[in-house]
Amino acid sequence: MSEDLLALENQVCFGLAVAARSVIALYRPLLEPLSLTHPQYLVMLALWERDPRSVRDLGEALQLEPATLSPLLKRLEATGYVERKRSTSDERALEVTLTDSGRALRAEAEKIPPQIVARLGLPVSELVHLREGLHAIIAAAVRPA
Repeated sequence: MSEDLLALENQVCFGLAVAARSVIALYRPLLEPLSLTHPQYLVMLALWERDPRSVRDLGEALQLEPATLSPLLKRLEATGYVERKRSTSDERALEVTLTDSGRALRAEAEKIPPQIVARLGLPVSELVHLREGLHAIIAAAVRPA
């Protein structure tokens, strides 16, 4: 590492930003046939883990603000993958539920992670280590100062 603290190659933020854009670009051609963008894919992953979920719960799981999440949910609803409705137990809460086609989409989506691993060409153990490191960075970044 050079001594220049402001050198681009020394910036963690630069490496994370370029890596994120590059990896997300690998997903694009795999998600297009499913009529999903990468952010919509993340919403679907959260719903495949647990369905139904409140909008608040989804926002917390995805670390997204309601203003960002709401348009994603509207587009997923228009695609026919999810339904949004008021909770029967709390009318203030909006619940998101997978439709039958949203549930069925999971079988197609299960083919995506192995394809991403193959395209990256890195050992799975290295990707697991990287993921753990990213989780540590996220935790450190959101920790109160």
